Amino acid sequence: MPPKKKVVEEEPPKVLGRMGTNLRIVSFNLSIPGIVGLPNVGKSTFFNVLTKSSIPAENFPFCTIDPNEARVTVPDQRFDMLCEDHKPKSKIPAYLNVVDIAGLVKGANEGQGLGNAFLSHISGCDAIFHMLRLFKDEDITHVEGEVDPVRDIQIINDELRLKDIALIEKPLADVEKLYVRGNDKKLKEEFEVLTKVKNALVEGKHVRFLEWNEREVDILNKYLFLTAKPMIYLMNMSKKEYLKKKSKFLMPLKQKIDSVDPGATCILYSAQYELEFMDADDATQETMTKEAPSQLEKIILNGFKGLGLEYFFTAGEDEVRAWIIKKNTKAPQAAGRIHTDFEKGFIMAEVMDWEAWEQERSEAKVKALGRYRQQGKTYIVKNGDIIFFKFNTPNAPKKK
Repeated sequence: MPPKKKVVEEEPPKVLGRMGTNLRIVSFNLSIPGIVGLPNVGKSTFFNVLTKSSIPAENFPFCTIDPNEARVTVPDQRFDMLCEDHKPKSKIPAYLNVVDIAGLVKGANEGQGLGNAFLSHISGCDAIFHMLRLFKDEDITHVEGEVDPVRDIQIINDELRLKDIALIEKPLADVEKLYVRGNDKKLKEEFEVLTKVKNALVEGKHVRFLEWNEREVDILNKYLFLTAKPMIYLMNMSKKEYLKKKSKFLMPLKQKIDSVDPGATCILYSAQYELEFMDADDATQETMTKEAPSQLEKIILNGFKGLGLEYFFTAGEDEVRAWIIKKNTKAPQAAGRIHTDFEKGFIMAEVMDWEAWEQERSEAKVKALGRYRQQGKTYIVKNGDIIFFKFNTPNAPKKK
């Protein structure tokens, strides 16, 4: 018989952004991840609600100067179910690091306002909550004079793009010097990628909207351009308009987002309503939910998803824990999240898929179904897998 052909497993596509899991999201005041936007659009109020913390939320630009950061629990019924089943001594859910960054103004890329500092804070984040102000309030000034979220989107997008143009000048010049004048052929692809980035930025395009192959993504991930970061739009409405889901700004705003960021996640939200919801007792919250639900869980989950993250579980009487990984992580690297020795000495992963556990709620019954599987080094961990890793201690004799 002819020898069997070796099956070549297709590698999952690479994505823009840092490959670690200690990722942060930033919010824009137009409004982490990171929270970004113009002043007085509701960023800090959103941060207060999101983290149930107390930071200044005053009616003047640049109230937030240094970025505030907090850790938010990612809500997940699967984690709650595992805790109910195992009754562990320790419970560690997944967390999302959120950063509140002060408002940008037009000209921030040239240092207007506190622009340079703010843009550097955004650079340290991995995704953006772009807060847009749809509400009118005579007691809360707008830095541009009047409420116009379509204009505000353009201001923020232009500031990020212009800052990237400034950021790319030095690395492009350095690579060009070595490649063109120094004849270093190894830098050909990097020079072409950076040239493509600059040309696109000058034409008004953002890095994340261009098509890139895997090698180009590796090059781009060295630079972490602001316009490469995924963006989630939060439309901050008055309580009255949020309850009615009506605003004169909604249609033109949706058309604008579709034109500049097709397929982007947009979430209707009201900081005013969320503050009331957060302060209400359980019975009142239940009544309010029937009229309009809180959007915080949706925002947190989309922020986590926007970072390209997921998690697997380890579960037992001592501890139930969610281990955060990047999507498409293979079993040895997932094991390395627990301890580097797990990755170095990886033998196998014993995996129960979540659907099997949810159905049976028992390891013995999952095994009886044939859903308790031994997986090797090429196994790509799935969101919600429950895993027990086997490994050899590095430098120790291998098991026979």
